[in-house]
Amino acid sequence: MFPRHGAAMIFRRGAAMISRRGAAMLAPLLLISLLLAPAGAPRAEEPPLLTDAVVADKLPAMADRLPEDPSVVPMDGPRSPGRYGGDLTMLMARAKDMRVLHAYMYARLAAYRPDLTIEPDILDKVDIEDGRIFTLHLRKGHRWSDGAPFTAEDFRYWWQDVVLDPDLPPDGPYPEMTVNGEGPVFEVLDETTVRYTWKAPNPWFLPALAAARPIEICGPAHYLKQFHKRYADPDELKKKVAAAHQRGWAQLHNRLDNAHEFDNPDLPTLQPWQITTASPAERFVFVRNPYFHRVDDAGRQLPYIDRIVVEIADNKIIPVKTGSGESDLQARYLRFDNYTFLKQAEERNNYTVRLWRTGTGAHLALYPNLNYKDPQWRALFRDARFRHALSLGVNRDEINQVVYYGLARESNNTVLPESKLWKPEYQTKWATWDPDQANRLLDEMGLTRRGGGGLRLMPDGRPLEIIVETAGESTEEVDVLELIADTWRKIGVKLFTKPSQLDIFRNRIFAGETMMAIAKGIDNGIATAAMPPDELVPVDQVQYQWPKWGQYFQTREASGEKPDLPEALKLLDLRAQWAASLDPAAQERAWHGILDINADQTFTIGLISGTRQPVVVRNTLRNVPAEAIFNWEPGAQFGIYRPDTFWFDKPAKVSVR
Repeated sequence: MFPRHGAAMIFRRGAAMISRRGAAMLAPLLLISLLLAPAGAPRAEEPPLLTDAVVADKLPAMADRLPEDPSVVPMDGPRSPGRYGGDLTMLMARAKDMRVLHAYMYARLAAYRPDLTIEPDILDKVDIEDGRIFTLHLRKGHRWSDGAPFTAEDFRYWWQDVVLDPDLPPDGPYPEMTVNGEGPVFEVLDETTVRYTWKAPNPWFLPALAAARPIEICGPAHYLKQFHKRYADPDELKKKVAAAHQRGWAQLHNRLDNAHEFDNPDLPTLQPWQITTASPAERFVFVRNPYFHRVDDAGRQLPYIDRIVVEIADNKIIPVKTGSGESDLQARYLRFDNYTFLKQAEERNNYTVRLWRTGTGAHLALYPNLNYKDPQWRALFRDARFRHALSLGVNRDEINQVVYYGLARESNNTVLPESKLWKPEYQTKWATWDPDQANRLLDEMGLTRRGGGGLRLMPDGRPLEIIVETAGESTEEVDVLELIADTWRKIGVKLFTKPSQLDIFRNRIFAGETMMAIAKGIDNGIATAAMPPDELVPVDQVQYQWPKWGQYFQTREASGEKPDLPEALKLLDLRAQWAASLDPAAQERAWHGILDINADQTFTIGLISGTRQPVVVRNTLRNVPAEAIFNWEPGAQFGIYRPDTFWFDKPAKVSVR
């Protein structure tokens, strides 16, 4: 059973299991419909899109498509019972954006609720012992979108024939499936029960299953085996490899098994909609999965909406097309500076612009590279006084007023007030506009010599000129940096901006060639104590303040650099304490220790948080929250609000070209 860790996302071991309401609710409804329906006719609860197929015996009736105990979604609070039908149109910039739809649909083995607890979703239940033994119970009678049974074999195949096959990615267990460098013992207990056992607690496992981009621990074995050398006829497999223009069976299998990518219409899915369009295309159509496992509390199978249609457009014109009424639900590629334009066209084009709070720890932050290759600059960046001075030299209120119309918060890169871990000092420590104190700190460091224009000089006589690199994804970052450049002049520091492409930007940081970067802050600003604190600890190369320390951890000391800053080592120790503890109070203490160190050390210089994300919603689209947090992890942006429950009160006529 899910153990609950205070405000955490999992239920306390020993707590009552999620009730099996589904079968009890559905039984009388289905019985009544069977008695009233004429022979051969579909029941009233059938989605109309499927009735012809049911009548023609091309598709089983709903009772035979649903699991024995479906997942029941209550229609309470702001969520209302819906009606079937309609196309939901969205805009994306490229075919690869179909991966975003996998996040939006958000069917997961275990899934976050809006209150950030985790509950079984695709799974019927999860039993947890000592934080290290996870027994997963599947829903009996659950089926893939093509009608094939979803069973323990799909987990066994993925573990033994994919994960542990040296020819196939991910080339061993995911990091979230290893504890102290060791993977789990995997067992099949029966047709609908599997177990993973680690030697020590694994608090990363459930959050990884519930992620916007979850780890995959199962796959449609009945479909994938035809592309695996262990199961397929060698001659037939060779023909398939040649027809797909792949180098070998492993490449073909990998090409066809990317559930996240939604790039293979033939790949069975457990999501509420299944893609029907192969790439390349300018229009992608997703059609309801007739075997989806969720129902509303009246027993009607979800999703309510029949199809999702994704139109491809240049990302620069997506705000314009959205403002012209060409999208029913749009947030991607919309920025806050589009708000005024979008608002002006609301009434004319039958939509409403909502401003959701973002959930990142900082909308933008500066990342001094503690692994920068220049020894003198590295020494400066590793001196907390230098980082404090740079932070105190930023006028965040000016940035907020000029760029964000005063609607954001001046803040460090840390948890947000919406998190139960939040403390005011985490947000404000060393993050006020105080050029006098900044100058005192720089003087205390011995940086008292000045050059032309009052610019401070480094010990070797070079001017204090900091190049801040951007990924060049928006002019917003450049606008913010121009404001910072003005205030840093008051403390004797000059700022230069260097835009580049994302891949180049990242590779330069990883190689220690970037002095400082500007990017968004931590993904999870709404954390609970049971969520991994990894974003604030040097464990990942894609942490721009210490990329080589993160690489050292990720590669298990094979590359990168060993951390040598006492505070960084303390962060790693606190993370280990968090991971080893089953006590919610101890996990919370570890989290606060990590947050305290990050606030005190200013490893990253947060600028602004709590910015607003424009969300354009068609006026006839229901069950989309009026106010919400728009966040990737946790949350999957729209996913946590269950788009399968969205519905049109006046469904648009369905037409698929």
